[in-house]
Amino acid sequence: MAMTNKSKSFTGRVVSDRMDKTRVAAVVRTTRHPLYGKTIRRTKKYLFHDENNESRMGDLVRIVETRPLSKRKKWRLAGIVKRSQL
Repeated sequence: MAMTNKSKSFTGRVVSDRMDKTRVAAVVRTTRHPLYGKTIRRTKKYLFHDENNESRMGDLVRIVETRPLSKRKKWRLAGIVKRSQL
């Protein structure tokens, strides 16, 4: 039986690039309200590791789960999907 490594991954927008080798990505997901059925946008922020400081504010990035690197940083940069126009 072959085991595959299915790590979690999200696509989000970089909202902070002020730290060294650490960025903050805001991941937006949509869900339905349980009673009224209206579509709701939910946003969660994730700290991720960017070894070469290559992502910038406003970039669309893909992050994947990794081992804990610090108290809140458990994600790493997998790639930049789209560069910001800033």
